[in-house]
Amino acid sequence: MSNPLLDAANEPAGLADFAAIRAEHVEAAIDQLLAENRSGIEKLLERGGPFTWDNLVTPLEEMEDRLNRAWSPVNHLNSVVNEESLRKAYNACLPKLADYTAELGQNRALYDAFDEVRANADSLGLDAAQVKILDDELRDFRLAGVALDDAPKARYRDIQQALSAKQAKFEENLIDSAAAWHLKIDDESRLSGIPQDAIDRAASTAADQGGSGWWFSLDFPSFHAVITHADDRDMRREMYTAWVTRASDQGPTAGRFDNSELMQDILGLRAEEAELLGFRNFAEVSLESKMAKSPDEVLDFLAALVKRIRPVAQAEFDELQGFAATELDMGKLEAWDIGFAAEKLRKARFDISQEELRPYFPLPKVMDGLFRIVGELYDLEVKEEKPPSAWHADVRYFAVRDSGGTLRGHLFMDLFARPQKRSGAWMDEARNRFRREAGVQTPIAHLCCNFAPPGREKPSLLSHDDVQTLFHEFGHCLHHLLTQVDYPAAAGINGVAWDAVELPSQFHENFTWDRAALDLISGHVDTGAPLPDELHDKMLASRTFHAGLFLVRQLEFATFDMRLHTGDGKDVMGTLAEVRDEVAVVPAPSFNRFPHSFSHIFAGGYAAGYYSYLWAEVMSADAFGAFEEAGLFDRATGQRFLASILERGGSADPESLFVEFRGRKPTQEAFLRQHGLENAA
Repeated sequence: MSNPLLDAANEPAGLADFAAIRAEHVEAAIDQLLAENRSGIEKLLERGGPFTWDNLVTPLEEMEDRLNRAWSPVNHLNSVVNEESLRKAYNACLPKLADYTAELGQNRALYDAFDEVRANADSLGLDAAQVKILDDELRDFRLAGVALDDAPKARYRDIQQALSAKQAKFEENLIDSAAAWHLKIDDESRLSGIPQDAIDRAASTAADQGGSGWWFSLDFPSFHAVITHADDRDMRREMYTAWVTRASDQGPTAGRFDNSELMQDILGLRAEEAELLGFRNFAEVSLESKMAKSPDEVLDFLAALVKRIRPVAQAEFDELQGFAATELDMGKLEAWDIGFAAEKLRKARFDISQEELRPYFPLPKVMDGLFRIVGELYDLEVKEEKPPSAWHADVRYFAVRDSGGTLRGHLFMDLFARPQKRSGAWMDEARNRFRREAGVQTPIAHLCCNFAPPGREKPSLLSHDDVQTLFHEFGHCLHHLLTQVDYPAAAGINGVAWDAVELPSQFHENFTWDRAALDLISGHVDTGAPLPDELHDKMLASRTFHAGLFLVRQLEFATFDMRLHTGDGKDVMGTLAEVRDEVAVVPAPSFNRFPHSFSHIFAGGYAAGYYSYLWAEVMSADAFGAFEEAGLFDRATGQRFLASILERGGSADPESLFVEFRGRKPTQEAFLRQHGLENAA
């Protein structure tokens, strides 16, 4: 039987035929590739030294790249078309992959071989990127327990297997709990205030379900339309309750997909891992591969921002409460009223709303403008091509070429919300850059969002927040696609310290506010007219609206994450309550179960690392300052950012790369100025 995953693995620079992948292909391919890799590593070590880059690292990179070309499409499909048979196959492979990874990390002979190459780096003529890769690999060997005795080594492997399974189950519970609930509306009067495009989608969804009326679900566009705009307070309360109790012991699906026990298990396993490795807590383990040097440094960074920003947020919330009482006749402002009241206040103060902006951001126009902007900055051309294979009719495929016509990489885009697709927005690798004797394997990226799909007669209309999200994820993709590092371990986003990996993504968001960029990405869906100056002025005036409230929310998440992973992690909700007392200004109802859907830290790669969004934003704001000084589309500055940041991947320390671009270390001034907080005490 032909196996498209093995076909992709065995063909140099292969790419899986997504449409041909079936659940039965998954385990067979992974079993075969793991067996071949184990055999290859054994033979490689049996040959003995002297070890060099070419006879040790290159063949290992080839093995890992083959495995990645088979596993990456499986991992991706599990996020975008999550169905039962594929899920079972995916879950069956997780412990096998975890065991293989731990086995490699604990292979003392392999560690010694890497150590030999590192010791001889100068005589072997290795470049700086190769040296950094070796240093990173030796660090990762130590973090995998290479120095442990046999019994703790075995326990470490058990922990990794258990973590991979439990983290995957956490995400599954979140997907399933969201899919299990909807709000059916039959009384049209209850739709008052909700944007017409959201009403039309709800009617279409109801029709697809074989019924009448309007069907609102827990995909983000549907939830956001109700919680921000519905005049019906009970409807907002129902949606809010369902949203904040997903995968928990509360709310309409209470207990059915509960992540409570999983969170305790995950935290306990991480703490045990840290103890095995000789660390005081998991946060110390996590920070070994980040820019920040200690949990105390991170907590001090967060506490300093809290001290400066929380009074601003409190004043913003007090004002909102007063506005809701006097202008909206609400009485007590409840959690499900915050977004609604804030949008009313924004409209009253600035005469602007996100919905008013949507007609000016039809997706085709935004994408065309985005591609023109990166063309101006980096002298690139982005053109759509027919996908070689796709998993859904909405998927689009683009080639990125430089000014000389050289292909730099390809990009899959899957932009619309649908059932069985993971929530949120993300970028992921489909294939890494890898230089072989036969030539360069060009990178391929996935860009996924959950925007409202197009209507029957109009394209998808984006809010300005959506536009920023698209630019953010595209920034990640550029980091992956434009790399000039030839070794997969440091190409693109690989090998980049986690608290620096958000720099390119957050940096590109800034272009969505400038007049020159808006002229390229905006055009009224009916007339093509660019965003009027009047609306742009209102946008700029409202840019820092409730910046304090937004930032204290991020500070709450980051502080909660770090506290969980520096403490014993046994009382998740108690830890959250303590953090909220110190940081938050908006009261949360007792049934709120935010941690149960905090997949960034319980299912993703942000455990003891959520602070990196704020840490990197300091750098990204400062980096954008160089363009504010030189001119938004200044080609020389763009080429410098390309050469110092986007093309360098994980080949050097991120702070040194920033200094190379900016001429100095990052400062907080631009970050605070962007949020209108430069005068905050």
